[in-house]
Amino acid sequence: MKATNSKAYAKLVENGIQAVETVNELRDADYLAKDIFVLAHSEDRTDRIADKANAKEIGLKEEGVFDSIANLFRSRGDELRAKIVSIGFTETEAEYYERELDKGKVLVIALRSV
Repeated sequence: MKATNSKAYAKLVENGIQAVETVNELRDADYLAKDIFVLAHSEDRTDRIADKANAKEIGLKEEGVFDSIANLFRSRGDELRAKIVSIGFTETEAEYYERELDKGKVLVIALRSV
């Protein structure tokens, strides 16, 4: 599934290799590296894929201080949904993406520069 909204583009892929390919395609389509994020269910997997793809992880700048602190006390699923919402997706979209991440997929997100 590919989704776009006024703030972001998202694509679910099956694995890290496809995530790296998608990140490269986004760069070729003139998305800035600072605006491309990857997210997997496991924090360790997210780190590895982000490093390999030279992409970002959703962090303090995107989430804000309150959500970043709150994530310390949330379950991983709640944390993932909060991260996805912080990028500009709805709660319903975040729930869908988080369920897909539970299945081992990887979410690639690109923000639209204004």
